[in-house]
This record gives sequence, C-alpha cells and structure tokens, in this order.
Amino acid sequence: MDAAACEVEPPGAWRFARVGVTTAAVGVLVATMLWSATRSSSAGMIGVDVALAVTALILVPVVIRRPRTGGVLAGVLVALSPVATPVASFAVLFLARNRPFRQAAAVAAVSVAGEAVQAFWRPVPSLPYGWRLVLMTIAYAALFGWGTWAQARNALLAELRDRARRAEREQERRVDEARAAERGRIAREMHDVLAHRLSLLAAAAGAMEYRPDAPPERLSAAAGVIRASAHHALDELREVITLLRSDDAESPTDAPPGQTLADLPSLLHEARAAGQRIEVDDPLGPPVEIPAAVGRTAYRIAQEALTNARKHAAGQPVRLVLGGAPGTGLRIAVSNPTTPDGGATGSAGTGLIGLAERAALTGGRVTHHVDATGRFHLTAWLPWPT
Repeated sequence: MDAAACEVEPPGAWRFARVGVTTAAVGVLVATMLWSATRSSSAGMIGVDVALAVTALILVPVVIRRPRTGGVLAGVLVALSPVATPVASFAVLFLARNRPFRQAAAVAAVSVAGEAVQAFWRPVPSLPYGWRLVLMTIAYAALFGWGTWAQARNALLAELRDRARRAEREQERRVDEARAAERGRIAREMHDVLAHRLSLLAAAAGAMEYRPDAPPERLSAAAGVIRASAHHALDELREVITLLRSDDAESPTDAPPGQTLADLPSLLHEARAAGQRIEVDDPLGPPVEIPAAVGRTAYRIAQEALTNARKHAAGQPVRLVLGGAPGTGLRIAVSNPTTPDGGATGSAGTGLIGLAERAALTGGRVTHHVDATGRFHLTAWLPWPT
C-alpha cells in the first residue's frame, strides 16, 4: 500500500484512534514521571525524557495519518527513552488493526529493536537484559496479534454483511425472473387460446363467404360461431394485455384455469361448428386420471394442431388419435393433408416451437414431418406416471 493509500482511514479507525490517543498520552506522562523519578541520575536526563515525551505525543497524530512513518519514528524514539514505549505500542496495535500485515510486522520489529537498544544503554538493575528483551518482545507480539485478530474479525463481518446484501439482491433478482417467466408462460398460454379463437372465427367467416347460398340456418349457425369467437377473443386479448402491462410486484401471476383432456370434446365441438372436419380415434374412452400438467399440455397440443390445420390446410379433414396408458406415456397423433399453397396465412413455425418447449417442460417431446404423400403428421409423447 502506497503513502497515498495510507491517507484513507478504514471505517472505525478514528474511533479506535481517539481511545488510543488518550491511552498513549496518559501512558507517556506516567512513564515520564516514574522513570525520571526513579531511574534518571541527572537533571539533564530528566530534561531529555520530558522532551522525548513531548515528541512522542506529537507523533500520535502522525501515527494516525501516516501509520507506517509514525510507527517507525516511534520505534526509533523507544531506543532513546522508555517514555516513548506507550506511543510505539499504540502504533503497533493501530497498524495491526487497520493496515496490511507486512506494514504492522515491520513497525513491530522496529519497536522491538528500539527496546533492545534502550535496554542496552539504559538498563534496569533488577531485570536482566535477556529477560527484559523477552518480556518486551512478548508484549509487542501480543499487541500485534490482538490487532491482527481484530482486523480479521472486522473483515469477516464486513464480508458476511456483503454476502447477506448480495444474497438479498440475488433473491430479489430470482423473484423478478420467476415472475417474468411466469407472466411469459401465461402470455404464451393465452396466445394459444387466442389463436384458436381467431382461427375459428376465420373458418366460420370463410364458410359464409364461399357459401352465400347456404341454408339460412347454416348461415345463422356460422354467424353465431363468429359472434361467440369474437366475444371470447376480445376477453382473452384483454387478459393478455392486462397481464403484460402489469408492473406491480405484488400483482398476482397465477395462470387462469387451464383446460385438460376432459375439455377436449368441447374443443372438438367448437371446431366442427366452424366447419372443420375432424375424425377422432380415442381408445382412452371416458376422462381418465392424468396429471394436471400433462393434461393441459395434451390439450394445448391438440388445440394447436387443429388451429394449424385450419390455417394451413383449410377444408382438409383432420385425424386425431389418442393412446397410451399409465407407465407407458400418453401419445397424441394429428395428421391432415396439406394444400399446395400452405393455406392463406403464412407462419414462422413459432406455434410448433412453442409446443416442443411446452412438451419438454413435462418431460415429453413433439415431432412433425410431411410424408411422401404430402400428408402432415404431428406426433407427441408425454409421460404418464403410474
């Protein structure tokens, strides 16, 4: 860390520094009085100790502003007089708590070296040189270890707080993504329904256009289909727009009740009422117990297949085959002859892509192809647990 970086104090450094300044000042004054009263042999040495004590106190702000420089200077003063020991101790603790390990270790080493020099030329008769050096080394090591532990603890707490904030943001992001995905799924669901309604409306209108001489009751029935389909299409379109425009995070995103295979007869009745010819081979018979997700997917596959037949093979008969059993899966096969122009309405194939994705979500698959005779085949397999 360079000198410029040292100018920026970490959070809590000033609060710690205030306590340290007070402690160091009191320590310097007490050390000066005790040492000068009991150990100095001349007035000159007393004056030197007082001057060094004042210098040590001046160094305290330097330690706070420029810890490495102030700590080294305090260690040098220790070599001259013990009155600088409190400031050097504060410097070691301050650096160990707020600065990198190497800086704190270097200042601690300088302070220990200063204590060694001081003990050599200003000995204490009652304390051997070796023991004094050992005790001072242990004291500085304790301060260094305490400060390093405090810095590691603060860093750990800061990291844990940061992780908690990141986890909260990640959770919020996941919720937003889940909400967006759910809204997209509902919109796709409603798109399928809306496309079905509009295709019924187009088929009924086409029948009226090409058979204006049809009996009045047939024209009335076709008009009824158009009216009902348009009414339902408007309602469903309103639901889609409301859903996609809603930005309220608390707004409900539950999907409307989806149709299942039990609603297949109603779907077939609507399609036949619009003039579509449908042949059904359903060995499953009456409604059976099928998982809700599988039943909804099966219904959407049949609905999309009939819609595609009306759009791209208008007037052609459609064959729908259902089969399967619990444990082996549910099979759906829809086929119809194709027309040379592919129908009056173009398509980008997004409906079939959506069906494949929908089936994959339930663990199933959808395939489609046109055989050599020009007949379009759509085949789906969906899991059916026992």
